[in-house]
Amino acid sequence: MKPLGLMSLSRRLTLSLLLILGMLSVNVATHFWGSLSRNDSMESFRESVTAQQLALAIQQDLEDQMIQVEFLATLRETTGDEINDAERSNAEASIGALNAQIRTLGRLTNEFTQQHFERLWQSTSILLPRWLKFYRDYNNSLPGVPLYGDELRQSYEDVRNRLLDLENEQTVVSDEQAKIIDSTILLTDRITVFVFIASIILTSALGLYLVRYTNTSLRELKTGTERVGSGDLGYRIPIIDNGELGALAAAFNDMSGKLNEAIQDAHAAKKSADEANQAKSNFLANVSHELRTPLNAIIGYSEMLYDEVGDSKPIESPQFAKDLQKIIVSGRQLLDLINDILDLSKIETGKMTLHLEEYRPGDLLHEACETIQPFLDNQGNTLQVNLQPGLPLFFGDATKFRQIFINLLGNACKFTSNGTISLRAEQESGERVRFEVEDTGIGMTEEQQVAVFDAFVQASSATSKEYGGTGLGLSICQEYCELMGGEISVASEAAIGTTFTVLLPVGMAEIEED
Repeated sequence: MKPLGLMSLSRRLTLSLLLILGMLSVNVATHFWGSLSRNDSMESFRESVTAQQLALAIQQDLEDQMIQVEFLATLRETTGDEINDAERSNAEASIGALNAQIRTLGRLTNEFTQQHFERLWQSTSILLPRWLKFYRDYNNSLPGVPLYGDELRQSYEDVRNRLLDLENEQTVVSDEQAKIIDSTILLTDRITVFVFIASIILTSALGLYLVRYTNTSLRELKTGTERVGSGDLGYRIPIIDNGELGALAAAFNDMSGKLNEAIQDAHAAKKSADEANQAKSNFLANVSHELRTPLNAIIGYSEMLYDEVGDSKPIESPQFAKDLQKIIVSGRQLLDLINDILDLSKIETGKMTLHLEEYRPGDLLHEACETIQPFLDNQGNTLQVNLQPGLPLFFGDATKFRQIFINLLGNACKFTSNGTISLRAEQESGERVRFEVEDTGIGMTEEQQVAVFDAFVQASSATSKEYGGTGLGLSICQEYCELMGGEISVASEAAIGTTFTVLLPVGMAEIEED
């Protein structure tokens, strides 16, 4: 059974109602018990009174019958008159009626008067037959011969005494029944008054207790509402009970907890949005710088060429070709930057497509190495290529495959000076090939590795200023890998170097062209 302090309001109300109903049931049961007891006592009392009245009637009939017998006996002795058949029949009927009355009296006896009645019955069983014999032998007796003897008188006296004893006992029983009735009424009244008073006290106590409990519970809920409303989202309402109010408190606590989490999430989202805005602001600054650099070169060399063409001096073909080459390189650099921005825009809008075809990964990797060769020479880096012989034929987007490794190799060259860059490829178990691009450059910390694949983000502002770039290359590589059903990861250590690992499936028949 639950402790009273943890009972719900409904349980408390139910318990209170049951207690009140129990008291009322006791009151009703006491009333019915008193009524039944009074009815039984009254029935016994009425039977006793009826038995007394019947005993008096029997006593009068016995006395009348005895007087008649004595009169007839005296008349026969003195005059010799006889009785006719009608008179004898009437006498016998009177004796039979007297016998029936005695039997009725026997049915009215109880356990207290049963013994006295049995004695009376034994005496009447002797007297009544003698009276019948008196009437039947009346006309046959000789005049002057007595018909009435001492035995008959003695039998009558015996019956009369037994009847008096029975009457006295019935009187005692009647008095006892009257006392029982009085005591039952008194007890019933006392119990009724006691239960009534107890019901009032119990109802008042339970009402006060429930009002106090409800006020306390509602006060706790009000306090919690006020504190949460004032901004104290960490406040929790104490669990009042295991019922409705407890469930309400738990729901309120859960609501305030979720609200607190939502506010924290909102703060985190705001912080993330602020960081994203800052990152995009830095990105725009970097892009502006990156765009201006090749544009300035293109414009500057174009003006120089324009001036040389307008000058009267003869044009130096080697220098002219060298300047044009610089314009072409700057234009391509500008085009690559614009393509990166357009590719990221397509990825974010879900419009990036895959052009599936068969290709040999080794050939595309060599093309990527040739593409970045000038960059390698400028940085004084050495490229080591180790491709497993017999790499399988790939089915996928060859252009995006080549772009992934151009970006990775270019990124390795950017952050490595007079170092070594390694490109490795080997087939793993199953239909996947592992590619690794390793450098001996500046490396990254663990915090920098977490955000290395985020768009618009570079390791630090100092890195952006020193090495340039927009922070889009690695993000595009990750998106391309996922589009082709593969994955990319990074392992790095500051001042030692970085290794990018790409896992790509050989076949992409399960990937439908968007």
